[in-house]
Amino acid sequence: MAYAVAVVGATGRMGTLAIRLIEQADDLEVHAALGSADPIDAIEGADLVLDLTLPAVSPGIVDAAIARGIPVLVGTSGWTAERLARVRSRLGDDPQQGVIVIPNFSLGSVLATRLATIAAPWFDSIEIIEAHHAGKSDSPSGTAIRTAELIAEARAEQGPVAAPHADQRARGQQVASVPVHSLRMDGVLAEQQVIFGGTGETLRVSHQTVSDASYEAGILLALRALPATRGLVVGLDTLLGLDRA
Repeated sequence: MAYAVAVVGATGRMGTLAIRLIEQADDLEVHAALGSADPIDAIEGADLVLDLTLPAVSPGIVDAAIARGIPVLVGTSGWTAERLARVRSRLGDDPQQGVIVIPNFSLGSVLATRLATIAAPWFDSIEIIEAHHAGKSDSPSGTAIRTAELIAEARAEQGPVAAPHADQRARGQQVASVPVHSLRMDGVLAEQQVIFGGTGETLRVSHQTVSDASYEAGILLALRALPATRGLVVGLDTLLGLDRA
């Protein structure tokens, strides 16, 4: 059986990649390829929805999919803990469908974030620098938000990181107490560096994306996991079992 996938945001860079992957897969097929001018009703009849839109649009896509009982995979950035909590509430205590939110489909990026959470309890000074192409509409990136939130969880016993002078905008936007610095510029695809400062030393966990090909395995993994998913799942790390490692 091939699952019919409605791709919302099909004309963008990631949407174009997703359409190609779905067309090449034996167990997936394109139900609809929606651009910004297409009505959301076109997702009706699909087995799965893949959202690759914009942060301001994405929650509406998820709401539309939930209302129609269609599992949805979100690859759009900008999903904060507050937004995720609203989706979890919308699904209810006994969810019959799944919503998977993936801040970054790159395996290397997910592993870098995991390494950062391992180091987090051992350093009080932690900052994130992330850089993306000039056309990326949101900042901080979803990956940086996710990394900062997981760092804060890993430091629950130690408390917030040392981040004075939060009133100075040049010191970064604080996410879960972690300062995040965002660059949007030509010549960059996606990069993130988490810097840990300790007495007499620094540690850097860095990841660089040099090709959209790095997202292919993650997109297919998440789409194939979606039919069996119930409730809200966040992060490729969960699908890979890294959250249990």
